[in-house]
Amino acid sequence: MIQLTAERPDDAALLDAYSQAVTSAVERVGPSVVNIEIQRGRGGSGSGFVFTPDGLVLTNSHVVHDATAIDVTLLDGRRVAASLIGDDPDTDLAVVRISATDLIPVDFGDSARVRPGSLAIALGNPYGLQATVTAGVVSALGRTLRSQSGRLMDNIIQTDAALNPGNSGGPLVDGRGRVIGVNTAIFSSAQGICFAIAVNTAKHVAALLIRDGKVRRGYIGVSGQDVTIPRHLVREFGLGAESAVRVVTVEPGSPSAVAGLLDGDAIVELDGRPVPSLDALHRILTEREVGITVDVRVLRRLNLLRLRITPIEAGT
Repeated sequence: MIQLTAERPDDAALLDAYSQAVTSAVERVGPSVVNIEIQRGRGGSGSGFVFTPDGLVLTNSHVVHDATAIDVTLLDGRRVAASLIGDDPDTDLAVVRISATDLIPVDFGDSARVRPGSLAIALGNPYGLQATVTAGVVSALGRTLRSQSGRLMDNIIQTDAALNPGNSGGPLVDGRGRVIGVNTAIFSSAQGICFAIAVNTAKHVAALLIRDGKVRRGYIGVSGQDVTIPRHLVREFGLGAESAVRVVTVEPGSPSAVAGLLDGDAIVELDGRPVPSLDALHRILTEREVGITVDVRVLRRLNLLRLRITPIEAGT
């Protein structure tokens, strides 16, 4: 009787392949990673990476927000002044511009194709230590994280690739050296839990910052709270969610006041999309074009009403 034994892969060969993947990715992306030093009170520093040949650098908003001066140091040691193109605290992303020759931009990946367990490599310049590399895996996708502005950031990538505060703004890349995220935060009370903003979000926000210097968000002039809708009302009206946003106050003269919203109304739908929470409402207002009139459906006592509302730009 012949006994067949499964052949085990050589551990050394597997380690060599892993090491080669990390090394190749770092060699590809490393020249694009920069150190960012800012003047703001006591000063500060972080990381970033070049993403266009003409000197646009992506980083975190919290690295450069309110900076009075920004200096960027390249891998080859060149130190150049940078100017702020725009930053968005709500997504913790910012774009700065430098003027330098022979810049090497990164290649963007597609964060929608990333899967848990995929190789994740974080690059940055923590505490000015250039080209610091850590590697791990994508631990989870679709996380949410509260930004320093208080808004909820969506589609956050969780990784166990170790980050330090100075890694903020550096790239998270896959095994082929394509950027899949922008490193943004760590849980100081836990080990192996770090976060990056998905690159698809970063590409979208960067385009808006380059065009407008900011991200324009809609404002309708209500404060509210998340509430649960009784199930019999969900069934009766065919609602898309079992929760909504109850209006606590309506700002006088605001778009909500003009549309006829009242304190106590429950916003269940805006522009054809369910509104199960305040964060969902903020997302819809961010994605919709400001100044376009849309439908808003509200529960007022036991009646479902359809109103028309025209969001204005927040901050105007």
